[in-house]
Amino acid sequence: MSQYDKILFAGDPHGNFNALIAAVHKHKPEAVVMLGDYDLDKPLEEYLADIIGSTEIWWIAGNHDFETPNKYHNLFHSALAHKSLHLKVAEVAGIRIAGLGGIFLGRVWYPPQPPKWQNKQHYLDYQSAHIKNAEMSLKYRSAIWHDEFESLKNQKADILVTHEAPGSHRHGFPIIGELAAAMGVKHIFHGHLHENYTRTIKQQISVIGVANRAVTNLRGHILSDL
Repeated sequence: MSQYDKILFAGDPHGNFNALIAAVHKHKPEAVVMLGDYDLDKPLEEYLADIIGSTEIWWIAGNHDFETPNKYHNLFHSALAHKSLHLKVAEVAGIRIAGLGGIFLGRVWYPPQPPKWQNKQHYLDYQSAHIKNAEMSLKYRSAIWHDEFESLKNQKADILVTHEAPGSHRHGFPIIGELAAAMGVKHIFHGHLHENYTRTIKQQISVIGVANRAVTNLRGHILSDL
């Protein structure tokens, strides 16, 4: 195994995990990190049964994973629920990886505009009683919240994985690059926009966009694309 293949990054599978499973069998990585939008009709572990036990599996959520209660439950209540990287840093195959799932949502925070709510409690405090006493809707759970985003800046990591893109992409957000710089990150891997590309942003941070169903290694080389 090449040192660059010890961690693989998988773009949005949208229900088709064949490329990731094939790449794991071929390259035998220590870990894989999935970048969101799974579109799960059954629990995540059932899709990945062929590779569970062969490699560590980590993930962040994308916007599609909040579209329906079933998609949400099949991810967040799966046997792999504890492997979420969202808003934390984990040591994966000896590398510190931070995760930021979800998307920027206009009704919550859409940079460079200021956030509409300080945090989730601030939002709930301004809702009517029947909303205030209920669980937050899936739409709002899919959002990147300003206070949680800011809290990540207090941690350090080598790699940041996100669903949204930083400013390297025409539809990306420069503030993600600012987060990476604050954390001391050298590499960002993201999904969501279905494009394979590699670019460099400020502070010499390399950005690797991973297309839907594509799998790349630590250098951003495409290993599988089905």
